[in-house]
Amino acid sequence: MNTTERSKWKKQIGYFRRYWMLYAMLIPGIVYITVFKYVPMYGVSIAFKDYNGFGKIAEAEWVGLKNFRRLFETNAFRRAFYNNIIISLAKLVFGFPAPIILALMIDGIRTKWAKRIVQTSVILPDFVSWVVIYGLMYAIFSPNTGVIRQVASVIGYNGKLPNLLADKETFRAVIVGSHVWKGMGIGTVTYLAAITGIDQQLYDAATIDGAGRWQKTWHITLTGIRGVIITLLIIRIGHIMNAGFSQIFAISNSAVVSVADIIDTYVYRIGLTQGRFSLATAAGLFKSVIGLVLVLFTNWISKKVDPDSGIM
Repeated sequence: MNTTERSKWKKQIGYFRRYWMLYAMLIPGIVYITVFKYVPMYGVSIAFKDYNGFGKIAEAEWVGLKNFRRLFETNAFRRAFYNNIIISLAKLVFGFPAPIILALMIDGIRTKWAKRIVQTSVILPDFVSWVVIYGLMYAIFSPNTGVIRQVASVIGYNGKLPNLLADKETFRAVIVGSHVWKGMGIGTVTYLAAITGIDQQLYDAATIDGAGRWQKTWHITLTGIRGVIITLLIIRIGHIMNAGFSQIFAISNSAVVSVADIIDTYVYRIGLTQGRFSLATAAGLFKSVIGLVLVLFTNWISKKVDPDSGIM
């Protein structure tokens, strides 16, 4: 080690000693990622083996890509994959812009106390579990005893009402709508923080030049948070294969399984209830690889559009 490298190491050690408390704060996160993200990656090998859940994974017979071929020959998996794509894309199209629009609307509120009330109100649904939300939806949409049924009876309508929670034609709309309602409030936090960081002098200069509210929003606010939008879009596309296991598992039923079954529920069903661990692992690995490819592709696109954007 030469003198230059030795001085760099001394500088790094001195920096670590000075700010050791900040580095110590990283330890819980590092432990969590190591234990729950990296250690379980050894189990990925099950996707390439004939493993029945008993004995050691290393001793299971190696079958290569046999499980993946069996996977794509299964009608249930192809149906789950198709539903996964449809639901995920719908959630992306309708769910991603919703927090941005809501953040712009909240930012436009000039009264501080009203702004705080609105922010708190829209964030609260994110802390409610999907089981509770399903109970609320059932209490509202039930065609026999729901709130809509009661209101219809009051106004004199006693005809048949559609069962939105058990109708294949409307169930995906219920999934997407409830997802947007639940998640858009907490999604505004990041955008509002980014909007706060925009220099106020830009708005003052735009006002002097005669710019209207929409022009300020388009040319200053959205431009100022463009980097945040692109970064979150890349992350969201990376999770596009996560169509929402907890949501669908909580509110779906046998009547709508053909349009609600996704890869995660398929993995749960064949893995935990049927004990077909190799097939379930193959399905999960397939989903993860697609997510990785989408992240890399989207990041590459964003770098071409704006060299300063992207996550790596």
